[in-house]
Amino acid sequence: MSRSHDEQAIALAGMLQAASLVEQIARRGMVAQNSFESSIASLFVSNPAITEDVYGGTEDLPFNLGLGLKQLQEIVEKRGGKFNPDVMRYTLSMIQLEQKLKARPDMLEEIGTRLDQIESKARYFAQDGDSDSEQPRFDPSIYTHSNVIAAIAALYQDTLSTFSVRIQVGGDPRYLQNSENAARIRALLLAGIRATILWRQVGGKRWHFLFFRSRVRPSLAKFRSPGH
Repeated sequence: MSRSHDEQAIALAGMLQAASLVEQIARRGMVAQNSFESSIASLFVSNPAITEDVYGGTEDLPFNLGLGLKQLQEIVEKRGGKFNPDVMRYTLSMIQLEQKLKARPDMLEEIGTRLDQIESKARYFAQDGDSDSEQPRFDPSIYTHSNVIAAIAALYQDTLSTFSVRIQVGGDPRYLQNSENAARIRALLLAGIRATILWRQVGGKRWHFLFFRSRVRPSLAKFRSPGH
C-alpha cells in the first residue's frame, strides 16, 4: 500500500470535512464540536512529524477526522445520489483557490505569520491570562474561543477573500446572517485551504480528485475504525 495514498486520503478527508462543516452551518446553524475543533486546530499544526499529526495523530484520526472520512467513503463507494452537491462544490472551489494562493508567496507568508499570532491569542484565552500554566501542543478546544475564530475569519477576509475567485456559500439566511456563524464559516474555509495545501504537498493533483477511488480505498479501510 502506497504511503502517499494514505497521506492523500487524509488530506482529502480534511478538505471534505471542512466543506461539510461549512454546509452544515449554512443550512442548519450547528455542527459536531469535535469535528469543528479538529478542523480549526489543523491550521496551527505547521510542522507535523507525520501527516496524521495534522489531525491529532494516528490513534485519534478516526475520531477527529471521522466526518471527512465518512464523506470520502461515500464518494469511493459511489453513493453519488446521496452526496451533497454543495460539499463537492466547496471542495472543488478550495482546490481552485489554493492554486491562486500558490502564486502569492507574500500572502502565504502573511497567513503563516498571523496564524502564529492567533495561536498565541488562543493559548492566552485557554489559560485565562495565566502565562505560567501550560497547555498540550495539540488541544483542539483551545482554538475555538469566539475571539480566536473571529481572528481567523478576519485573516481569511484580508487574504483569500481578496481574490476574484471566491467560494460562494449558500444556505439559510437566518444562519448565514448570524455574525458568529459567518466567522465560523470563514475559519473553516481557511482550514479547508490548509487541507488542500497539505494535499498538494503529499502529491495530490486536480485529476486525482476526479479519479482517486482505487487509490484511497485501501487507506480508508485502514483509517476508519468501527463506528466511524
